[in-house]
Amino acid sequence: MPSPLDIHIEQYEGPLDLLLDLIRKQQINIYDIPIASITAQYLDYMQRAIALDIELSSEFVYMAATLIHIKSRMLLPRDPELEKISPEDDPRRELVDRLLEHERFKNAAEMLQQKRLVEEAVWSNPKIAEFLSEDEAPDLAVSLFDLVKTFQQVLERNRNKPTYEVGKEAISVPDMIRYLGARLKRLGAGKSLSATEMFEEQRSTRAMICLFLAILELVKRQAVALTQQDAFGDIGLERTDGFDEALGSDEALAAIEQEYN
Repeated sequence: MPSPLDIHIEQYEGPLDLLLDLIRKQQINIYDIPIASITAQYLDYMQRAIALDIELSSEFVYMAATLIHIKSRMLLPRDPELEKISPEDDPRRELVDRLLEHERFKNAAEMLQQKRLVEEAVWSNPKIAEFLSEDEAPDLAVSLFDLVKTFQQVLERNRNKPTYEVGKEAISVPDMIRYLGARLKRLGAGKSLSATEMFEEQRSTRAMICLFLAILELVKRQAVALTQQDAFGDIGLERTDGFDEALGSDEALAAIEQEYN
């Protein structure tokens, strides 16, 4: 009996993953995406997935509609006189910004996954408690992997909630850095913000991703420390001695914003 035909199709976590893969495999300049070609390849992937009874989320359908809309806008001729008065932005600009933001988050997650694998391979002494006094305990170590785990848990819960599109949201990572900085400034010394509560306060997945990237940026700049009161407890965000230096001036905030433009 001949073996049945084995057809393999890659599966992606979301439409942005698919688009990034198409762009990177063909070494396309992400700032100058050939929208017609990418749209055709994207739709071809969706048709093959449907033919193999692979269920695609509504996000894939929405992105297909977005690509077709961008393609139609680029095909429309522009009025030269109107361009002089009010130049029109590149219709691809918003998509490019979303792809770059998604790639930053994806790279951060992969980096933290590698860090977790290294940490799991490190040997520790299981009998350390025998060398501690009764009122002494080892310090709790909070890693960025713990923060990613908290973020993933909130995202999973958020997927099960009904969503309502109120309007276009233009939140960015610099916006979240300012928001988080203002919240931390209002806290008293030694107090912390709950990372879980901060994520759950956001109204969209995009806002949560921007907040996550903002936390990573402030941790990298040593402006924010991750704390934990109990083992496996909630992660807190606390100001450090470098907080004022990193966020205390308009020049510092402008430098951060410039990196994300």
